[in-house]
Amino acid sequence: MMLPSKAGFADYVGSLGISNDTHVVVYDGDNLGCFYAPRVWWMFRVFGHRTVSVLNGGFRNWLKEGHPVTSEPSRPEPAVFKATLDRSLLKTYEQVLENLESKRFQLVDSRAQGRYLGTQPEPDAVGLDSGHIRGSVNMPFMDFLMEDGFEKSPEELRAMFEAKKVDLAKPIIATCRKGVTACHIALAAYLCGKPDVAIYDGSWFEWFHRAPPETRVSQGKGGKE
Repeated sequence: MMLPSKAGFADYVGSLGISNDTHVVVYDGDNLGCFYAPRVWWMFRVFGHRTVSVLNGGFRNWLKEGHPVTSEPSRPEPAVFKATLDRSLLKTYEQVLENLESKRFQLVDSRAQGRYLGTQPEPDAVGLDSGHIRGSVNMPFMDFLMEDGFEKSPEELRAMFEAKKVDLAKPIIATCRKGVTACHIALAAYLCGKPDVAIYDGSWFEWFHRAPPETRVSQGKGGKE
């Protein structure tokens, strides 16, 4: 699991001058326009902080539009941040395993289609075959973004969920390789009015190493759904 401890998160963001009264705006410098920012957005939310936003288009478009920037280091005054873990937004291996039988949650995988199918390798992953959790649906996170790096409109996002037969009125667990791009699914659903998508933080990395072989599907290994 990648999520830090409650105390570790609180101490770190407090050292950045963030308190429970701060409205946090998250962005990253990835060329896509948005890659890691949804993960940070979700981490604030899972630790009980709801006043957090993602800068649409990221730093790439902030620069392109000519907004002010600085190279001066920030020196924030430390603040007190009290973290409260919202377990409804976080799912464990055991909960996902149980869900294979109960099917209480829809399971959505954000990785590229080839990695999901098992026909393309996981990047920079020694000892980790590609494939997916049995019963999951594939919605590659890059499909949520336009070519210029901005997020697609709520109407477009809603149509994407409908095309994949993912019901936004029902519970959803998002997964990926290690819990990062899965947060794009949570953000896209949030923009459609669904704020409660949970993340399986261990994702495919944990599942591949722990789950029974019959729950792992890979066309590359000759397996079928």
